[in-house]
Amino acid sequence: MKSDILSGKKHIHFIGVGGSGMYPLAQILRSKGYYVTGSDNNETETLKAVRDAGVIVYPLGQRAENIEGADLIVYTSAVMETNPELAAARKSGVELLERAELLGLITGDYPNAVCVSGTHGKTTVTSMITQILVESGSDITAYIGGKLPIIHGSGRVGSGDTMVCESCEFRDHFLKLFPDIAVILNIDEDHLDYFKNLDNIIASFRRFAGNASKAVIVCGDDENSMKAVSGLDKDIVTFGKGADNLWRPENIRYISGMNTEFDIMHGSELFVHASLNIPGRHNVLNAVAAAAAAYMSGASPEDIAEGLADFRGAGRRFEKYGEEKGVTVVDDYAHHPAEIAACLTAAKELDFKRVWAVFQPFTFSRTALLMEDFAKALQIADVRVITAIMGGRENNDYDVHTSQLAAITPDAVFFEEEDHDKNFELVTDYVAENAEAGDLVITLGCGDVNKAARLLLKKLSERSI
Repeated sequence: MKSDILSGKKHIHFIGVGGSGMYPLAQILRSKGYYVTGSDNNETETLKAVRDAGVIVYPLGQRAENIEGADLIVYTSAVMETNPELAAARKSGVELLERAELLGLITGDYPNAVCVSGTHGKTTVTSMITQILVESGSDITAYIGGKLPIIHGSGRVGSGDTMVCESCEFRDHFLKLFPDIAVILNIDEDHLDYFKNLDNIIASFRRFAGNASKAVIVCGDDENSMKAVSGLDKDIVTFGKGADNLWRPENIRYISGMNTEFDIMHGSELFVHASLNIPGRHNVLNAVAAAAAAYMSGASPEDIAEGLADFRGAGRRFEKYGEEKGVTVVDDYAHHPAEIAACLTAAKELDFKRVWAVFQPFTFSRTALLMEDFAKALQIADVRVITAIMGGRENNDYDVHTSQLAAITPDAVFFEEEDHDKNFELVTDYVAENAEAGDLVITLGCGDVNKAARLLLKKLSERSI
């Protein structure tokens, strides 16, 4: 049941308003007439966009006095209990709302909330749908886990009935949403520190699908996804390469590493001929899923073909950062073995001499529980470099270390310096000294390894040869 916690509220304060998941929510509430304030510890491009949206941002830093006057305070699960603003809020008795709960309430305000879930590909498919609908002239609202150039960020506020929303299964956050169309791209083992096993993950996706009011779009080729929706009294719409799927790609032609052409079929009929300008065979299926969701949200076949052709990826999804001394540097958010395998496989199909994987493991639990799978995926690259593990929200209760992953990854070079900045210095020194003209270097991970990509370009530019 939808909460009425927003009813009667006037002043809403965001702790960490510059976060990619917080900014769109602040933007949406500001557009609805709320007085919105926020704070953050770091100056970023996103924080500038927050100010441009009319949100009052306090001077950098977290201070107890920043919550004064607020009658609702929004925070994320990443905020520590010792945070001075959160601690002051708990003492004050002001109502608190976790980010995922607020996102859920907002999805409930839209007659057509398209909620995109899956262990992999959520950001890309959400971005594709957004690109198609925005280009078609639909005034949608969007909430994306990465930056999309056409909307100049990770969120967009529209006046129409449709909201496109990336929907993450982390700690069952997606169960707080109110989807009209629920999209399930795939289901794989992840977040095992919370879910414990695959059966529990499938069960959560089943509850998510069960919350859909109109339809569930699901990958018919993915056994776990089909298990999640089996027997549900819902309109089940399948996509995939298999002939039994309602939506599927046919006549796939890989024109070059970056360009693919294919027909999108709807039942036995040709729906539209499509062209895609991002690498990876997996992105063909992502495009078909996006086409199905966009069509069900009012886009025409021509709108879909045009939007897919114009799509160049979301931020940190095979994003080219630059080229120096003949070395191309790309960053990708891939942080799960299946994502890393898909990314590196796509990279190997491009016209480069060698593919480097510079991987930053994220969270101790994921590294420990999926270590063998990480080692296998990294072997797709020609050269493998592993940084220290970024613990994120966790303590190292697993006693896991980069050296253990490197030991089972053939020919891997690793750097496990405790000092974060020093670690990136060592990693980028090594890559800058050993990368050759014609190589592709991909930084991989959902932490801050993209900083290493930028540092690497600087060091390559300073290299004499």
